[in-house]
Amino acid sequence: MFDRVVVRGRTSFGDAAETFAIKKDVATWKSAVDAGSAPYHSPAEYLSYGGPFDLQADFIEALLARADKSLAMLPSGQAHAEVLANAFVGNGASKKKVIAYVITGVNNTPFVIWADGAGKMFAQIDSLALSYILEGYESAVPMLQKAQTDALALRSRNIAQKFLKEPAAPIAFVKVRAFVDGNRFADDQTVVVDHGLITKVGPSGSIPVPKGADVIDGTGKTLVPGLWDAHQHVEGDSTGPVLLSLGITSVRDPGNVNPLTLSRAARRAKGELLLPHVYPSSLIDGKSPYTAQVGSVATSQDQALALVRQAKADGFVAIKIYGSFNPAWVSATAAEAHRLGLHVHGHLPVGMRPAQAIADGYDELTHIYYVIMQAMPDSVTSAAGLKRVEGPARLAKDVDLNAEPMKSLIATMAQRKITADPTLAVVEAFYVQDNGNLSPAYAPFAGTLPASFERGLRQGGLAVPAGLTRADYRASFAKLQSLVGVLHKAGVPIVAGTDGYGMELVRELELYVGAGLTTTEALESATIVPAHLVGADNRTGSIEVGKAADLLLVNGNPQVNIGELRQTQLVMMDGVLMDADALRTVAGFSGVPADKAL
Repeated sequence: MFDRVVVRGRTSFGDAAETFAIKKDVATWKSAVDAGSAPYHSPAEYLSYGGPFDLQADFIEALLARADKSLAMLPSGQAHAEVLANAFVGNGASKKKVIAYVITGVNNTPFVIWADGAGKMFAQIDSLALSYILEGYESAVPMLQKAQTDALALRSRNIAQKFLKEPAAPIAFVKVRAFVDGNRFADDQTVVVDHGLITKVGPSGSIPVPKGADVIDGTGKTLVPGLWDAHQHVEGDSTGPVLLSLGITSVRDPGNVNPLTLSRAARRAKGELLLPHVYPSSLIDGKSPYTAQVGSVATSQDQALALVRQAKADGFVAIKIYGSFNPAWVSATAAEAHRLGLHVHGHLPVGMRPAQAIADGYDELTHIYYVIMQAMPDSVTSAAGLKRVEGPARLAKDVDLNAEPMKSLIATMAQRKITADPTLAVVEAFYVQDNGNLSPAYAPFAGTLPASFERGLRQGGLAVPAGLTRADYRASFAKLQSLVGVLHKAGVPIVAGTDGYGMELVRELELYVGAGLTTTEALESATIVPAHLVGADNRTGSIEVGKAADLLLVNGNPQVNIGELRQTQLVMMDGVLMDADALRTVAGFSGVPADKAL
């Protein structure tokens, strides 16, 4: 076990200094987000908050060295490893057997690592983030990724079969407050579901309950359409139970590893994967040091057009353009996408402003800091990486939303119905948060998550440069939140997305309410508006007769307190009824979240 750890350095979030030591049977630690001590009388490994990957590798090796493959963690928690799969890598003298293990207890969802026969860390393959592998074996990454994906699929099939059971009789929600027709709350309603469809909706006194139906008393509860996360990069199979436990039955995935997206869609269609409806975009980027780690790379205009055609052939509903994409190629690329019936959205290519992106064919702007980029100086619009987030953090507070150039941009977006995908909760985390505190997006889940995972959520916002204060960044966040309200008031469609774990969705709606939207309008942004965006509003997105039974029953009244959407009790997807507590257990939550930040 570690008896001393020292981390030094800086990240985009500030000083990364961290220490841990065991002295006289007492373990003491201090990181960027916490400090504490605990008696040390039995083996336990310190799981650092930050630092290099080597620290996690040492932790994994200590875990695998335990006979029972279980290990206590400091500051707290218990990790466990279970064999998942085997594979051979390398050739000749370098050929070796490696073993995949599923690690639980560290994060809210399982993750996979690969070790050699001696229990030494070999690789961690991640589809959306950085992958690590022993030098010299880089070519094995695709094979190992497939092997772990296939092995996890068997686990996923068992989970899906547990939950995806067709009801034997109609289901009637009675005496329930319901969000009907996509735009209004109505009290004392009866909603009947049969064979996956909503068959009756109306006042409880006038809607007969079918004979033999399973009746669910909705007194004191609210029935809403299944929620949408319009910005959810599905990370893996374990994402499904997490999202469904939160009441999210549909997602728009704005960029992922395309073969994995297609594989998950095929398994979901066969009932082998518990996952919300996914409406995927194919992410297209250019070549640069900042190229997206997922999606496809275009190095010419012709290649970009070919990737658009491939997206259509593979069944994607949209293309997402990313920051390293050549601005000169946007117009022709968007035109080809529109010819094929695909939606066009994304980040702004470096050097481009939103008005030009719209003129060249964007149907939607991703992240609110790209909307305000219209008012940023060239030094910000031409920057890459996190500097594109830091620029608005420094300067947005001084932008007049009612003056040029924002005035014309907002008018254009409203006139052309250019959708905004604000991800305000992401901006709140970047601009507002202090180290050590859970953001309002995660605070309601305090105590329901694995301790080490919750600790990781306590990261503060971006480091503030000399000459500015956290208050300046918070003022910029307030301006961006106001911009959402101004866009909505002007008639710009707003879709709620998290770009995170899904836990942030209700916080996103709370921020919209803070921007001036009513609770009804905020709920529309997470139901009927994204359904319309992807062309699914004739099938789902609202409680209406004839539509798919994608529903969520919550304890409380989100018409008064939108935060009560967190109080999920029952989730229905395509008429299949699932208990939210059972979903939470599979998803790694130990209880029901609070209805607001504590």
